[in-house]
Amino acid sequence: MSISLEKLNSELEGELYYREWDPKHHTMLVAYSTDASVYQEKPLAVAIPYTKQDLITLIRFADENKITLIPRTAGTSLAGQVVGKGIVVDISRFFNKILEVNVEEGWARVQPGVIRDDLNAYLKPYGLMFGPETSTASRAMIGGMIGNNSSGLHSIVWGDTRANLLEAHVLLNDASEVVFKALEPQEYFAKLAQKDREGEIYRQLNDLLTNKENIDIINSGYPKKDITRRNTGYALDFLVDTTKPFNLCNLLAGSEGTLGIVTEAKIKLRPLPPKEIGLLCVHFSDMVECMHGNVVALQHKPEASELVDKYILDFTVGHPTYQYNRFFIEGDPQALLIVEFRADKEEEIVCKAEALKQDLISKGLGYAYPLVMGVQQTNLVWDVRKAGLGLIRNLPGDEQPVNLIEDCAVSPKDLPAYVADVQQILKEEGVHASYYAHAGAGELHIEPFINLKTAEGKRKFRSILEKTTDLVLKYNGSLSGEHGDGRLRGEFIGKVLGEKVYALLQEVKNVFDPKGIFNANKIVNTPPMDSSLRYDKVIDGKEIQTYFDFTKDESILRLTEKCSGSGDCRKTEITGGTMCPSFMATRNEKDTTRARANMLRQFLTNSTKENRFDHEELKEVMDLCLSCKGCKTECPSSVDVAKMKAEFLQHYYDANGAPFRAKVIANFTKSQQLGAMVAPVYNFFAQNKLTSSLIKSVLGFAQDRSLPEVSGTTLRSWIKKQKTQSSNGKFIFSVMSLPIITTPTSVRPRISCLLP
Repeated sequence: MSISLEKLNSELEGELYYREWDPKHHTMLVAYSTDASVYQEKPLAVAIPYTKQDLITLIRFADENKITLIPRTAGTSLAGQVVGKGIVVDISRFFNKILEVNVEEGWARVQPGVIRDDLNAYLKPYGLMFGPETSTASRAMIGGMIGNNSSGLHSIVWGDTRANLLEAHVLLNDASEVVFKALEPQEYFAKLAQKDREGEIYRQLNDLLTNKENIDIINSGYPKKDITRRNTGYALDFLVDTTKPFNLCNLLAGSEGTLGIVTEAKIKLRPLPPKEIGLLCVHFSDMVECMHGNVVALQHKPEASELVDKYILDFTVGHPTYQYNRFFIEGDPQALLIVEFRADKEEEIVCKAEALKQDLISKGLGYAYPLVMGVQQTNLVWDVRKAGLGLIRNLPGDEQPVNLIEDCAVSPKDLPAYVADVQQILKEEGVHASYYAHAGAGELHIEPFINLKTAEGKRKFRSILEKTTDLVLKYNGSLSGEHGDGRLRGEFIGKVLGEKVYALLQEVKNVFDPKGIFNANKIVNTPPMDSSLRYDKVIDGKEIQTYFDFTKDESILRLTEKCSGSGDCRKTEITGGTMCPSFMATRNEKDTTRARANMLRQFLTNSTKENRFDHEELKEVMDLCLSCKGCKTECPSSVDVAKMKAEFLQHYYDANGAPFRAKVIANFTKSQQLGAMVAPVYNFFAQNKLTSSLIKSVLGFAQDRSLPEVSGTTLRSWIKKQKTQSSNGKFIFSVMSLPIITTPTSVRPRISCLLP
């Protein structure tokens, strides 16, 4: 295989990482072995394609060598969609262009690596936006949103990705590119007549979907029609709906990269929402009571109705960032229902909120009803909700929140009974959980606290999902709402939709991808849901000695494990904030806070060396960390990589000695003092193109940066030259500006002196 990969590398314009023995390559392989899920598996290779031709080359290689390709954008999947033993194809770096915006017709053409929030920043001057809004919208990309059929907190009004996907350019398993779009009857029959791979797919699907028995199986097996979060398996229920034009985009959305690779998407845009916004933050003393309140809230037609529970609220106390978002909280609620209203005038919002408040009071629901108004203040409230996953990772100990039943959806009317049933299951298992997110859409992110490092924890992991699937069946709900099936829930699709429906899903996969070259073993034919977990290996328990005190974090290993993989560190400068500046510059996954924490976790867990920090891969991934401390405040889990980098460097230098570059930088002041003694000579070598290039090569500095010049006049010698005498004979120094380094041509320090 290594010979084949060498050949593939020579054929790609982009990058390919596959050599286990090469620290740079191995760093990439380890960095891409996880996403935001509980799974971990090192890929065969990581490809960074530059062009569409690279994607075609990869597809042909996969077909010839029976290898699967794993398309990946931001890597924030919670069900292990982009983890596997294949070639990870990261299209986030070079497929990130906004190709066209049609303001009049309300659509845009974009590449799959375009970030949702960055796109909306571009569209704002046009008064338009792309609706689906995940909590990861600052880094979630259109390609990944199509793969998971992402929804977000405003989905009850703005819809999911499927509802907003008009067309898609897709590379099929024979590397041909096709366009999926809504087809009029004559266009559909023309597709059936085509003598190519596309025509073959349409004919096979037509045979499958026009079969009366199959139609009945699909209609009876899929969730209730009023459940909008319906993302279990492939969306065959949309394809058999003859009231709408046939559009394979409906099948593509939610297919998790298992049917083809998207190269371009035409998406629907909507006008910006009304400028005035208000959040009625209803406080409840009981979770089930809160779900009854949600049913009432939906009758008032809000823009969103979102849940935040006590666990999340408690973790905002003392948090460097989120402690300032607690201004609206009264008392100690067990649950908050955040209900959003928008209008052109504030009075309309106040009126709507008051009507809901009085309705709730009349039904004895809730105990406090503060109304938060204005974009600035409401953003602070929403930030708490969006940071939920990261915030609850601050729980001490090995018992941590697990993405498990966080994506199950039922009708909002069934939520009170469903939540009560889930609480009973968790009580039987002796497990607590956090409840938050999309109450308005009937999908709560319920995350049980489980220790996956133990056999008992792994047993509970499986048992809780098995029991919850019984509830999904009971309420005719959806096993997956927006996070997808992946390798987590795929095992239970047959149980929820019926084995006959599951057999149809397998047929669909076979129609598009008979050799399994697109993200194999996701949705269908998945491995057991409790295999390839992050903590499958038994940790030896040996204490890791550190120079810094990590007592507050329990240990340096526990601090690394706090990283949920949610990828807040992958946002760009367009979104704002500090974290993570090196990633903003390189757009390289290995330069994220996430990659640094995950790499350190894996080596501290798995290394057999006495000094577990002594690995070139860790040096590679830590090298561009600027120690800016942005992660300590902006990461919801407060994963302080700057502190961990300093700890790593000391151990690494203990084993290998401090490099020459580090010593030069550490003694920068002394070197500049010496240089000032022979300033003309020093400056000649520093600025001469040939010698400066040589110096930078020796020191390991980038060739594009300049070396500092020095001045032959020091501050002390300059003061001595001043002969101005004060009237009273005293020294008076007024320091206006003191540049750290001056040049012969720069302005001297502006110092006024009175000398005797």
